[in-house]
Amino acid sequence: MARKDRDMPDGVNTPTSFSTVDEQAKAKAKASALAEAAKQAQEADLQAAEDAYYTKKDSQGKTQAQRDAMKNALKTAAEIRETSTTKSAYVDPKTGKVVTMAKGSTTVGNPRDVISAVDNGDGTETITYRDGTKEIVTTYNTRGLPPKTYTASDGKEFTDQQAYVDYEISLRDSNTQKNLIAEQNKAERRSAYDLLFSEFKQYGLEALVTPLKSLIEEGVSPSEFTLRLRETDAYKKRFAANAQRVAKGLRALSEAEYIGTEDQYQDVMRRYGMPESYYTKGELGIQSGFEKFLAGDVSAVELEDRIQTAQNRVVNSNPEVAKALKEFYPGISNGDILAYVLDPANAIEQIKRKVTAAEIGGAAIQSGLTTGMTRAEELAAAGITKAQAQQGFQTIAEVAPRGGQLAEIYKQSPYTQTTAEQEVFGLAGATEAAKQRKKLTQLETAAFSGSAGAGAIARDRAGAF
Repeated sequence: MARKDRDMPDGVNTPTSFSTVDEQAKAKAKASALAEAAKQAQEADLQAAEDAYYTKKDSQGKTQAQRDAMKNALKTAAEIRETSTTKSAYVDPKTGKVVTMAKGSTTVGNPRDVISAVDNGDGTETITYRDGTKEIVTTYNTRGLPPKTYTASDGKEFTDQQAYVDYEISLRDSNTQKNLIAEQNKAERRSAYDLLFSEFKQYGLEALVTPLKSLIEEGVSPSEFTLRLRETDAYKKRFAANAQRVAKGLRALSEAEYIGTEDQYQDVMRRYGMPESYYTKGELGIQSGFEKFLAGDVSAVELEDRIQTAQNRVVNSNPEVAKALKEFYPGISNGDILAYVLDPANAIEQIKRKVTAAEIGGAAIQSGLTTGMTRAEELAAAGITKAQAQQGFQTIAEVAPRGGQLAEIYKQSPYTQTTAEQEVFGLAGATEAAKQRKKLTQLETAAFSGSAGAGAIARDRAGAF
């Protein structure tokens, strides 16, 4: 079904295609703001750490910057001692500078010169001096702050501030992405609802879709909207013939096919002047008279065929046919004939056969004879057409009365209309009926041939039968 409009109930107008561009832009702006705030907080922490790095002193009266400088100086002095063949080096504990001297020099130097500093991995260092003494001192992290635990918004703990900040930003980005996806999914559900609403509004059936509006707020897949719709009682009532079709092994019709077929039925009935009562719409647009046609898989073409059968061969036919139809099938009035042939419980061939039976009965009446429904249906089943019936009953009307008289005169088996019908229409017993008529003819011929003065009159009378 084509999408024609997007007018929503309750005065809400929704675009043809629900757009999430603004929402995405807002979400991205929000994520950017969060990232900027985190960056600023990080820079503030780094600045505070840097200030402490250069100003905060430990129990030995040294800052972390001084201790790092001492480590670098010790490393440089050690590299000189290990790689140079002419020089040796140590670190002046007062200035923190590397002092070099000739290798093998007798200069003793300061006994408190620092020879090495080893990190113990537990927040302390072991300092070794030139005189061999050692000292364990408390150290700090590389930012000059005491070890600290950072707890993220999801409960995860960090000791590294940068790792904590990076993780918190990733969490916020993830939440932003989740929110964006949730909004997109909601937009898709709204779009699915809008599409169903506009489709059914074309047929005045938007009331079937309105109860599904709550699904927009639920986590229902857009593809489930139509399934949910078809599970509602209102939908099942409106498209009731589908359940009957499925029970018969037929395919359920789509909403467009169902309503389109109803429109075709209505068009056919209007063209043939059917009373509006046959296609009046009730609640939800239901045309109750059409349900049996839809359930029986009756096409608009077959429906028109049935109406034509009644219109052309019964209603517009000669009065004898209509009279026979009413006699054979009591209760049918002229106004009911069209409705009668539209009964889907009867296959189209059965309906045509009944009409043919009425035409056969009408042909009998035209010839001054009568026949019953059973006999007329028997003749119809034997393939006798209206034209054949008219010709046959005309012959029977001429033969049967004379045959009956002769049978009575010559004391033979009764020769009736039924006997003549057997021979004329080729029914069961046709051979015996022909023999009986031939015998009566012979008896009459013999009687008149032997009578004096009979002459030509006798021969004419005998030949008439």
